[in-house]
Amino acid sequence: MENKVITLAHGAGGRQTSELIGGIFKKYFANKDFTPDDAAVLQIAADKIAVSTDGFVVSPWRFPGGNIGKLSICGTVNDIACMGAVPKYLTCAFVIEEGFPIADLEEIASAMAATAAEAGVHIVAGDTKVVGKGQVDQIFITTAGVGEMLSNVHTSGTLAAVGDAVIVSGDIGRHGCTILLERNEFGIEANVNSDCAPLGKTIVEVLQQYPDIHVIRDATRGGVGTVLYEICDQSQVGIELDAAAVPVAEPVQGVCSMLGLDPLYLACEGRLVIFAPGAEADGIVEILRRLPGSQDAAIIGQVTADSGKVLVKHPFGGKTMLPQPTGELLPRIC
Repeated sequence: MENKVITLAHGAGGRQTSELIGGIFKKYFANKDFTPDDAAVLQIAADKIAVSTDGFVVSPWRFPGGNIGKLSICGTVNDIACMGAVPKYLTCAFVIEEGFPIADLEEIASAMAATAAEAGVHIVAGDTKVVGKGQVDQIFITTAGVGEMLSNVHTSGTLAAVGDAVIVSGDIGRHGCTILLERNEFGIEANVNSDCAPLGKTIVEVLQQYPDIHVIRDATRGGVGTVLYEICDQSQVGIELDAAAVPVAEPVQGVCSMLGLDPLYLACEGRLVIFAPGAEADGIVEILRRLPGSQDAAIIGQVTADSGKVLVKHPFGGKTMLPQPTGELLPRIC
């Protein structure tokens, strides 16, 4: 391309726009369903579909374990998969700041293509807007996705039941901790990588053997703690959490201890929170531990009739109420 940075001309719809689409987006996103037309025409065989959309504004856009491109694919395919659907197609829209390096845009598009291939989805359509300097922080991405619902599966935040086990698919708080460290505002060094990953294949593997799972959520912004309170509210139940059972990587725990943060409220981008009948919990954990990225899966609590309350059982024997999240814990983490 003639220009090494994005200019307003790249968003004007003329020759530079065509060069940008052909030189980067078509180069990385080309597949049998990718279209140059105004909308993709797709084949869906399922009786029901799941649809989701999400915006991604992470700062910085590149971080250990991923970048905003990888994140934009993972975020939407994970939301679809958590509803018991197999993600199939994605669209994406870019808002790019004038002056953004084209090499960086290519890095982002490459990550999106690789992650989409890993997740088994096709990027089929998109849109690009270029705005003036200072009107957006480098690059924002919005993705929307469609998935085919699995048969005989129904997951919802309204379905948690007393006696359900609460399971996490791995150690928590990695993504939020990674973004915090990457901003270098506190001068802390720790070896932490984001857990950012597509989870659709993991979810399908579990649901094929345990279709009676009640709730599946990915613990993104607000972390596991926020998910627990959301499910309490939606299902009108309570939760008793076993603090000693919650898996937290040592470097993440160290950073949280230094800064007074609770890993339960740090974002994850590759972790599931699952509510399932107690009798099935051990089997679900066994399956998860055999799958990539879920080796630290654990049962961390159970659902109670104490509606609206999340109680934490501590190793010394006492119980306290998990404080509800307030304010802005970490800005721009997804």
